[in-house]
Amino acid sequence: MIRGVLLVLVWVVFGRSSVSAQTVQWASSVVGFSSEGRGEAYSQQYRANQILGKPNRLPKVGDNPCAWSPLYPDGPNDEWITVRFAEAIPIRQIAIFQSGNPGAVSQVLVIDGSGREIPVYKVGPSAQIAENGQTPVLRIAPTDPVVTANTVKLVISPNRIKGANQIDAIGISADPQPIDIAINVSKDAPKDLVKENIGSQVNSRGQEVAPVISPDGKTLYFTRGQHERNTGDPKNQDVWYSTLQPNGEWGNAVNMGPPINTTADNAVSGMSPDGRTLYLINVYKPDGSVTYGLSKSTLGKNGWSFPVECVIANNHNLHKNAYTEYAIVPDGKTMILSVQRRNSLGDKDLYVSFLQPNQTWSEPVSMGPMLNTAEYEGAPFVASDSRTLYFTSAGRPEYGNGDIFVSRRLDDTWTKWSEPENLGPNVNTPEWDGYFTIPATGDYAYLSSIQNSMGGEDIFRLKLYPTIKPDPVAIVSGKVIDGVSKKPVAAEVFSAIAPDNKENSHVSYDPETGDYKLLLAMQNSYNLTAKREGYFPTTEFIDLSKDKRFKEIRKNLILTPIKAGQRVVLHDVLFEQSKAVLLSGSNAELDRVVQMLKEHPTMEIQVDGHTDNQGVWDLNMKLSQDRVRVIKEYLMEQGIPDLRIQTKAWGPSKPIASNETEEKRRLNRRVEFTILKM
Repeated sequence: MIRGVLLVLVWVVFGRSSVSAQTVQWASSVVGFSSEGRGEAYSQQYRANQILGKPNRLPKVGDNPCAWSPLYPDGPNDEWITVRFAEAIPIRQIAIFQSGNPGAVSQVLVIDGSGREIPVYKVGPSAQIAENGQTPVLRIAPTDPVVTANTVKLVISPNRIKGANQIDAIGISADPQPIDIAINVSKDAPKDLVKENIGSQVNSRGQEVAPVISPDGKTLYFTRGQHERNTGDPKNQDVWYSTLQPNGEWGNAVNMGPPINTTADNAVSGMSPDGRTLYLINVYKPDGSVTYGLSKSTLGKNGWSFPVECVIANNHNLHKNAYTEYAIVPDGKTMILSVQRRNSLGDKDLYVSFLQPNQTWSEPVSMGPMLNTAEYEGAPFVASDSRTLYFTSAGRPEYGNGDIFVSRRLDDTWTKWSEPENLGPNVNTPEWDGYFTIPATGDYAYLSSIQNSMGGEDIFRLKLYPTIKPDPVAIVSGKVIDGVSKKPVAAEVFSAIAPDNKENSHVSYDPETGDYKLLLAMQNSYNLTAKREGYFPTTEFIDLSKDKRFKEIRKNLILTPIKAGQRVVLHDVLFEQSKAVLLSGSNAELDRVVQMLKEHPTMEIQVDGHTDNQGVWDLNMKLSQDRVRVIKEYLMEQGIPDLRIQTKAWGPSKPIASNETEEKRRLNRRVEFTILKM
């Protein structure tokens, strides 16, 4: 029989109640404790600080590394922990969320501002027992007197309930309405959402996991295990791929073969936005063996290259399986790792690493406690917007043994994130679910799950609903063309956010392997630049500032050879309306002219200014004259001698388009230069 101390109401609830809008405080700091458990080496599992914050495990009962547990299970002496909350409130309710072996709580005390311990709960000889595998929540409602405080002490008697007794969280409220906690499901998750098995062309009685969809959504790479056509031992894993057919179905899967697949376990981890770089688990050795790490293979005219190591500073994994999961962010400069290190909270955590100027990767840094728990966090994927992260966690209220969550990056440190949201029971199952992957269109997601599979894990597809979609992007693609020969030429292509011209992404264009492709986030404007030695860099402006939906843009970039007689239009040299005042952002284009002149010290150029035909002829001539003078002055300020720069004002006399529309007139308002001498 449970008896109260003072006048107390007690509920022991096995499961969830309705969610109320009350204000609840969760323990924010540990004041003291009698002992704390120990989990894996270097981890925070079962430590006293695991009691802080919201519950990590709901609605299951069982071992929970994200809970406080005394060091000695079944010990003869009472164990205790004292926690503090952010603010002192009139405590009308205390909720204690128990995990492993619940029912050992024997006493609860509220500590007021003077340090006085006021008993509000004491258990009799009998104890609470878990029913139907649900989590017991012990709710205490002190009614006389109601104490204003921000500190609670909890005492458990380990010898009352066999096994390690674990406390997940403690909450208090000034509202007597029962405190409850629900799974944090993404808003507006549709109840009729269906996961579709993508079929036997891809899935088999074996294991199909870790799908990686190409940004254009036309090729699906995945890892297959327990298949008779795998390289070496069929029990090992190989990388396979399938291509989307004209009827919308996936074609028969194809083993990628060597050099991607070896006789060891092989797995695909990610792909670059242009579809020409695959990231692969392991470091590949010339003798066919592999070691721990990450590699990349690039697509050339003869197929995929032998994988080259991606060197990561101090890259190691303390996890018992030594298996690291990697995700390369579409910007190509950021990597997410799921790995266990000495500062991990427990099991595998999410870490971030950044590409260095020497093309190696920085030492991984923890992405912080908003994402990581003392349980497993893994299978990371960053969407095309380079902001939306999907990952699997076993350390949060969930439906299975590892659910898929979504979180959004809040700044450029990659360590501040929104609270993760569960994708809901139509995505997550009672088993393990993970490896979310989404093409640039953002319409469908692919994932691995075992529920309703053909054997082991299969690959499924589902339609994304708005609240879990990544931000929309544009795919910009095209060729880089020699302005004289009109033939494609290899080049480097960069995008930079205007007007600051901060580099956003970079790809190498090889005409033998197809178009260049870049992913650009909406709500920005960009300068798209192509560079090649012996050519003047060309820049095109792309305005996505008002776009809100995915779009594909075709943009060929024309490079002008650096030789006498060539004329180059400076697309990004812009002036204030009807004035000879350069707009911010024009300097980048002019600085490229300066660089070219410095690299060719005998070169001489003529800067030509043009206007449209609107307004008075003489005023247009004067305006174009003033503008080329401003450009010449800028070049001279950067150290280019006066004699190497000639100017010519043409006004509206040399249009390159009709002046019938504003769009045509904009083409005529231009600044050019002509190479007079090399």
